[in-house]
Amino acid sequence: MPIYGYECGQCGHRLEVLQSISEARLTVCPECGGPLRKLLYPVGSIFKGSGFYSTDYKASGSNGKAASDGSSETKPAADPKPEKKPDAKPPAD
Repeated sequence: MPIYGYECGQCGHRLEVLQSISEARLTVCPECGGPLRKLLYPVGSIFKGSGFYSTDYKASGSNGKAASDGSSETKPAADPKPEKKPDAKPPAD
């Protein structure tokens, strides 16, 4: 049986009730007798399986890469110092 949440429009009292799907919703607040409204709880879902890809979800971490449009480009970090070549010394005789 699902748990349904209700909130009173008059006093703001919130309650959760274990109810059958076929039961009528509650309409009267048990605290003050005011009108109740049903609350909706958002549900997060992650689909896993052979038809889903890891790029379909937001990457975790600061350097994770996941693009939904498939256009993730990585640019190499610019090296502030140019490479120094060792001075060529003539071979000693």
